[in-house]
Amino acid sequence: MFIHSVYFSLRSDLTPAEHDRFLAGVRSLLTIRSVTDGSFGPPADTDRAVIDRAYSYGMVLRFPDQAAHDAYQTDPVHDAFRDECGTLWSAVRIFDLDTGPLS
Repeated sequence: MFIHSVYFSLRSDLTPAEHDRFLAGVRSLLTIRSVTDGSFGPPADTDRAVIDRAYSYGMVLRFPDQAAHDAYQTDPVHDAFRDECGTLWSAVRIFDLDTGPLS
């Protein structure tokens, strides 16, 4: 399984319409055919010194393998998200994990 984790820090000056556009864009990513499963949301309300809550929204997508992830990266829906929403965040951090083939 291949896990793609993305952490967006949205710009502080977003209008409500821009915020809604971002959320709609993230939801569109979940519809990409090569995505096995996915979810997104704001940081959890946890209070431990080791927790990094320095982001606005996180998204975790699961793929059966890296080839499916690579297909996601070039999918027109993903390209549209970058084009339409790429100016809405001040920073993005991405972490990919390859946990091996599905059992």
